[in-house]
Amino acid sequence: MIAHNLPVLLILAPLIGAILAALSRNGFAAWLIALVASALAAAVALALLWRVQAEGVISYRIGGWAPELGIEYRIDAVNAFIVLLVGIIAVLTMIFARRSVLAEIIPERVAWFYTMMLLCITGLLGIAVTGDAFNAFVFLEISSLSTYTLIALGRDRRALVAAYQYLIVGTIGATFYVIGVGLIYLTTGTLNLGLIVERLADIESSRALIVAEAFIVVGIGLKLALFPLHAWLPNAYAYAPSSAAVLLASTATKVAIYLLARFLFTVFGGHVDVGSVPLGSILIGLSLAAMFLASAAAVVQNDIKRLLAFSSVGQIGYITLGLALANPTGLTGGLLHLFNHALMKGAAFMAMGAIVLRTGTAKLDELAGIGRAMPWTAAALTIAGLALIGVPGTSGFVSKYYLLLGALEAGHGWLAILIVASSFIAVLYVGRIVEVVWFREPALAAREASEAPLEMLLPMWALAGATIWLGVSAEGPAGLARAAADALLRVAP
Repeated sequence: MIAHNLPVLLILAPLIGAILAALSRNGFAAWLIALVASALAAAVALALLWRVQAEGVISYRIGGWAPELGIEYRIDAVNAFIVLLVGIIAVLTMIFARRSVLAEIIPERVAWFYTMMLLCITGLLGIAVTGDAFNAFVFLEISSLSTYTLIALGRDRRALVAAYQYLIVGTIGATFYVIGVGLIYLTTGTLNLGLIVERLADIESSRALIVAEAFIVVGIGLKLALFPLHAWLPNAYAYAPSSAAVLLASTATKVAIYLLARFLFTVFGGHVDVGSVPLGSILIGLSLAAMFLASAAAVVQNDIKRLLAFSSVGQIGYITLGLALANPTGLTGGLLHLFNHALMKGAAFMAMGAIVLRTGTAKLDELAGIGRAMPWTAAALTIAGLALIGVPGTSGFVSKYYLLLGALEAGHGWLAILIVASSFIAVLYVGRIVEVVWFREPALAAREASEAPLEMLLPMWALAGATIWLGVSAEGPAGLARAAADALLRVAP
């Protein structure tokens, strides 16, 4: 009974947790509820992955209704990979969050904060498992509305501006997406992704579908911060409460990338072009722009959280480059980098959350010598930075290696050279952090700081340790990414 209902339990665990956290009105009780609900979601995600590997695709019909009338949750190698990632990050974020939230959130809003965290997780998991295009929009809005609130709960007044900016951009993105879904419904008469694929073969005029694909790509592009639609992201990550930044940087854009991949490869038949417009080439160009320009913007930032945010835009470029290559090795590299980037950026934002807790600042020029006062935290930040560069022995090297092979297999040797060249920009911004943190005389903030609490170090080092471990032994996630890539490309004509 429980095994049969795992797909819906994945959504109900954080959703019921959100309701209980809101009703509790007590900060500690809400944190405990959020931790238990996240752990349940992670356990269900792991069980679903095992079932998919053992039994193949899982189809779960809500209320027993046929896909033509009801909503279907459909889980395969692609979204099983994504929900496991969201589940793991959610648990580690909740463990990390307690001390950080007590310092950054007004006490009477703490329970509300955890409620929003759980609603955000509900939305992200829902987007990943649903097989219904409009239901994905509903979950997209659940995660977006809770995200706006999470950002606005930051104590810095600029958090309100960042939340408003994201609200405007996010609403435009959602509108584009739902217009595209509406056009697909008018053309095919169904919102079920599987049925859409079946009926597309009988569509004589593809003009509406081409327009639909364009709207959906732009709408999701805004949500995933595809360059140059990324303007909302740096402020959102920089001014959101630290634990919210960890969750968003590690999961929100990743789920949006999954949704884009699902439409491009599964719904629109495995190609990445919009009619006669070479979307694949455009996506390669935008990915390269992100890898170079956003990374260059990171170099000149003084606020480390903003630096990491611009770095995220650049790293998203590597992931979308994997989608644009559209061959098994390149797509494996993109999906693997999606997974690895979630780990390394989660570790980096946790380290910054701990530093902000102890020093009250994220300004680079005020954190000179912080490595001597907080060696474990600074070491985790350094490891995450090395992975962002793609240094051998870290997970970032493995995924960039797959991308490089994918570019060569596609016959784009020049692209392989640019992947390597762009990594040198990461050397500059990571090098600035390492030089200031480890090699300068301690500033006032560093002299007064002490190491982060153990409950913050444990999840931080779980992610930093995984970054190293998966750089040495990458068979597990690489195998999952390859299976996901094969599942996406199997439907290609």
